[in-house]
Amino acid sequence: MTVPAPRVRRRPAVPGRTLPLLLVLALLVPLGFIFAQAENNAADDHELASRERLGVRYLRALGPITDALVEAQAIAVAEGSVSRTALTAAIEGVAEVDNAVGDELRTHERWAGLRAKLEALPDRGLGDPEAAFRAYGEACDLLLALYRKVRESSGLIRDPRSDSFFLQDGIGGDLPTATVLAGRLVDLARLATKRPAAERARTGAELAELRVAALGPATDLVADLRSAVDSSESTDLGANVLTPLDTYQRSLETFSAYSAPGGGRSAPGTDQLTQAGITAQNAAKQLRTVILDQLDTLLKERLDAIDRDLLLGRVAAGTAVALLAGIAALHVAAARRERSSGPPPARRTPTEAGPPPAVHEDPPIVASEGDRQPVAVGRGGDADRWRPFDAAR
Repeated sequence: MTVPAPRVRRRPAVPGRTLPLLLVLALLVPLGFIFAQAENNAADDHELASRERLGVRYLRALGPITDALVEAQAIAVAEGSVSRTALTAAIEGVAEVDNAVGDELRTHERWAGLRAKLEALPDRGLGDPEAAFRAYGEACDLLLALYRKVRESSGLIRDPRSDSFFLQDGIGGDLPTATVLAGRLVDLARLATKRPAAERARTGAELAELRVAALGPATDLVADLRSAVDSSESTDLGANVLTPLDTYQRSLETFSAYSAPGGGRSAPGTDQLTQAGITAQNAAKQLRTVILDQLDTLLKERLDAIDRDLLLGRVAAGTAVALLAGIAALHVAAARRERSSGPPPARRTPTEAGPPPAVHEDPPIVASEGDRQPVAVGRGGDADRWRPFDAAR
C-alpha cells in the first residue's frame, strides 16, 4: 500500500522578499533629494531676506544723517554757524548700527571714511563758501557711496520680488540721491549770485546740469513707487504709500518750476528755491519713513512664508518617511513570522510511519502422523522433507 507524501510548502525566493525593501529605498532616495533641494533653496531665500532686513535697518539709520548733512551744508555755504547737535546724533546712530551689522554687510571701511570726513567738517563756514560747498559735497558723495554699499552687501539690489525691488531702489538709490542733489542745487544757486559776471555762463551750465541730475532721480522715485504699488499683492502698500507720494510729487513740481532759470536770469531765485527745497525735503522725510516701513513689512512677511513652507515641507517629508518605514516594518515582520514557523515537515519513511499493514497468508499444510517421515538434516534436507507431500499428490 502506497502512503501519499505530504504537500511541501514552498518558501518565497530571496529576490521576492527583498524587492519590496529595495522599492522602499528607491522611493526614499528621490524623496530625500527633493527635500534637501527644497531645504537648500528655502535656506538661501531665508538668508537673503534676513540680510535685506539688515540693509533696511542700516538705510533707516542713514536717513537722519542725510537730512542733517544737507541742512549743515546749506548753513555752511551761507556762512552761518552750523549746529552739530543733529549731525552728531545722526553719526552716533549710524555708528551703533554699523557696529551691530557692519560685519555682515561689510560696511566698516566705508563708514569709517565717511565718519572721519563728517567729523572734520567745520562748525562755521570756512570763510570761503566755495570751499565749504566742495567739502560738504565730498562728504555727500561718500554718503551716497555708503548707500550703494549697503544695498549691494545686503542683497537689496538683487531682491527677487518686483514690489520690494522697486521699494529698495527708491529708498536706497533714488530718494537719497535726489535729496542730496536738490540741496546741492539750492546751494549752487546761492553761490551763483556771489560769483563774478565772467563766470555766469559757466555757472548757468553747472546749474542746468545739476538740475537735470537732481530731478532725474526724483522722477525715477515716483515711477518706482507706482510700479511697486501696481505689482504688489499687498493691499496695504498702495494705501500707505500713495498719499505721501502725491505730497512729494507736488513739492517736486514746485521745486522743478522754481529751479528753472527765467526772466532774463541765468540762475533761479534763491529765496523761492530755498523754500521749495525745504518743502521737498520734508515731504521726502515722510515718504522715506513710509517706504522703509513697507519694505521691512514685505520682507518680514516673506520670512514668515518661508518658515511656514519649510515647516509644511518637513511635515510632508516626515509623513512620507513614516509611511515607507511602516511598509518596510510590516514586510520585515512578515518575514520574521515566516522564519519562526520552522521548516516544513519532511516526508516520512515507512519505518517512521509505523508497522507495515498485516499480510494474510495461507495456513501451512500439516501432514498426519502416519505420513510423517523423519527429515534428514543436512545437505538436501529440504527436498527430503517435502518428498511425502509430492508422493501424495
